[in-house]
Amino acid sequence: MHETAARPERAFLVGVRDQTVQAPEADSLIRELASLADTQGIEVVGSMVVPLRERTAALLLGSGKADEITQAAKAADADSIIFDTPLSPVQQRNWEKLSGLSVYDRSELIIKIFAGRAHTREASLQVELARLQYALPRLTHSYEDLHRQRGGRYGTKGSGEQKIELDRRAISERIRDIKEELKDVRKSRDTQRRRRERLTLPRAAIVGYTNAGKSSLLNALSRAQVLAEDKLFATLDPTTRRLEGKHGPVLLTDTVGFVRNLPHGLVEAFKATLEEAAGADLLVHVLDASDPESDKHWKTTCEVLSSIGADLSKSVVVYNKIDKLPDRNVMNFLAVRHERAVFTSVPTGEGLDELRSAIVDAIEGERGELTLRVPPERYDLVSLLYSQGAVLSEDHDGQASIIRCRVGERLRPQVEAFIDDKDAAR
Repeated sequence: MHETAARPERAFLVGVRDQTVQAPEADSLIRELASLADTQGIEVVGSMVVPLRERTAALLLGSGKADEITQAAKAADADSIIFDTPLSPVQQRNWEKLSGLSVYDRSELIIKIFAGRAHTREASLQVELARLQYALPRLTHSYEDLHRQRGGRYGTKGSGEQKIELDRRAISERIRDIKEELKDVRKSRDTQRRRRERLTLPRAAIVGYTNAGKSSLLNALSRAQVLAEDKLFATLDPTTRRLEGKHGPVLLTDTVGFVRNLPHGLVEAFKATLEEAAGADLLVHVLDASDPESDKHWKTTCEVLSSIGADLSKSVVVYNKIDKLPDRNVMNFLAVRHERAVFTSVPTGEGLDELRSAIVDAIEGERGELTLRVPPERYDLVSLLYSQGAVLSEDHDGQASIIRCRVGERLRPQVEAFIDDKDAAR
């Protein structure tokens, strides 16, 4: 009998502590790197956080520390070494020469995860673009053996150099093609978004750090069947479901999770999936109550949301996974950070009704009450209000329908001309 199943990749992780990254954050980042590796199906066989006083061009670290890491990785029977900090193409090549193992960094690992989990055409194109842009400067070390082969007259280019140039040209052309295709895909997405906005249904976007439990909350609140795994980046493509409110439905959208030190090439792809958040009437900001880094995750999320123009003032803060808290007194400490936070647990159902009410109340609080006088020839507006607004009462005075209702900002321009004089100043 022989074992035929392929052995998963075994990786040794390396974190760096310097003047900008102190010990607690370095430890947190290496734990996050381990979670990223697990998401990719990589077995972590060891890790090391090393101090860095001065960066070197060849290996990032000093030669002595590099030898120590290499020996530790080989002793752990690792197939690869993954750095939490970015490696230049030269540093990556030198590390692979020194160790004889596959060596890459956090950026390449995240790109691999995105590549395996992108489903929409736009997300797939963005990931491919990031992968090619990352790979382009790293072509040289893939053809070192060919580069040593010389052919033809003295001074002519070797076959390896020719192969590199051909591949570099092919990659550059593919990058241009992807950028052009992305323009067309975005035009289509913008058209779809404008159609959704014309529906004027209120929208709430679930945002937060990766693996905070956003998809699980969406499933629990709307009885959706969105993939929810205890892994980073379980959701890459936005998913929208209906949540029934007291005065009509609310659209609830699950978005991709945030992560620190996202590769530059994926930043645009990352933001593109969050445009639903930028246009939402309400943000449902989910934090993992059991994670000691939740405050840093909050700040990371807010920074990215601010950069895409999301309105942070209209939000409901949710501390999820309270069933994993070792001590419920921690909730008192967390409540000080966010006074009106809602505490939830999907497995136990605790806090879910309170969260549902908080979302509906916040959404409907943003939708001002109006009294409209609608003439008979425009009764189509009344039907619109029933389907996409919230009609509180309907009366008739013989000349017009008197409608007391709640409307959102997107619906208000359509009914502005019919607002009763008493409400005109609202």
